[in-house]
Amino acid sequence: MLPTVAIVGRPNVGKSTLFNRLVGKRLALVDDQPGVTRDRREGEAHMLGLDFKIVDTAGYEDEDPQSLPGRMRKQTEAAVTSADVALFLFDARAGVNPLDEEIARWLRSSDTPVILAGNKAEGRASEDGLMESFALGLGEPIALSAEHGQGMADLFQALLPHIEKAQEEIATAGLADTLAEIDPDDEEALDAAPLKLAIVGRPNAGKSTLINKIIGEDRLITGPEAGITRDSIAIDHQWTDKEGRERTVRLIDTAGMRKRAKVQDKLEKLAVADGLHAVDFAEVVVLLLDATLGLEAQDLRIADKVLQEGRALVIALNKWDVSENGSSLYQGVRKALDEGLAQVKGVPLLTVSGATGKGIDDLLNAAFETRRAWSRRVPTGLLNRWFEHALETNPPPAPGGKRIKLRYLTQAKTRPPGFVLFGTRLDQLPESYQRYLVNGIRRELGFGAVPVRITLRSPKNPFSK
Repeated sequence: MLPTVAIVGRPNVGKSTLFNRLVGKRLALVDDQPGVTRDRREGEAHMLGLDFKIVDTAGYEDEDPQSLPGRMRKQTEAAVTSADVALFLFDARAGVNPLDEEIARWLRSSDTPVILAGNKAEGRASEDGLMESFALGLGEPIALSAEHGQGMADLFQALLPHIEKAQEEIATAGLADTLAEIDPDDEEALDAAPLKLAIVGRPNAGKSTLINKIIGEDRLITGPEAGITRDSIAIDHQWTDKEGRERTVRLIDTAGMRKRAKVQDKLEKLAVADGLHAVDFAEVVVLLLDATLGLEAQDLRIADKVLQEGRALVIALNKWDVSENGSSLYQGVRKALDEGLAQVKGVPLLTVSGATGKGIDDLLNAAFETRRAWSRRVPTGLLNRWFEHALETNPPPAPGGKRIKLRYLTQAKTRPPGFVLFGTRLDQLPESYQRYLVNGIRRELGFGAVPVRITLRSPKNPFSK
């Protein structure tokens, strides 16, 4: 565990820019318009040898608690309560406004230590704003520029005593955390490793609601409005399986993905790109469908994108508690999936409810089982015996009377499983025969419905020139 620093402030003062600066990556979405960040986003910061967890929060606004800005404020308040120190950021060029004063009053009443920092402090235009901030009653402000990296040494000096104190408390509690690389061939180590599970789907499918139910707290902002989630948010959760084992799941919430033609807003484009980036780093992807709407063409496009990236796929019908004609709906979706995703027939299809929690254990169990198949390596002897049997059962064709010789098959990689087929005249091997081999590998060698790839490789002809 690492000490936690939460960045707070009103909208558009540069919180996400500072977050990206401290983690050293462009993780949080950044734009000139206010209110880009909604959910709190966490990352590991490394600053002059100082390691801590940094939390980016939504802009603090004085709105009705039931409104979307009000629900965002509740998330910000929760982040400050759980942090070791709060970094209150204001716009030094714009100066202190009434909302800054309200935030300062709230922070002074909390038990969390507060560091005051004036962002956008490059140049002399910020001097008046920095002087005004003394009236907030939070001590001397730090002048910095998140965009240009100025003032980082002063920020380091201000954070150092708070982080060192938190590190001592963590060490005393014996909560030091260690990370190890996992060998995919070691099944026991693989089962114990955190599962990177991304939840994707169309807007308003209930992705954030489902994750909140899994972890048992209102960690993500939810509501009737479509497209609330923008940043891809990763949350670590300890799940107890049916055998009583504690298993770690890294849940990744993503923005809803609409048809490309409907995505006109710049922020929505950035959010969808961020979601696709999260898929690249996931092991298993859950495509969440709205059971009240059924399966649409966009769902198949998302599923195809996941499979093209080589991720293991699980499909879940959400809002099952309010769906009608459940049996016929399930059978219809199952049939449509087998037709629309013919390259991976039999993708796990489960029913869940983010509102009631129904089917969550089955969903997580299916995700772990799918990861095991996605990481599977076939022993060489078993693979050779299966390959010989497959050739005897259905020999390759001989186009133009010339025989295609398939010599041997070897597994080159896992996650996703990849095989290399060696032989001659492989440029003439029909795609239908390659599908025959891939389907046989999935069905008979324990890979199930995970993406399997075969690369064709022929020996070089020394007389080709």
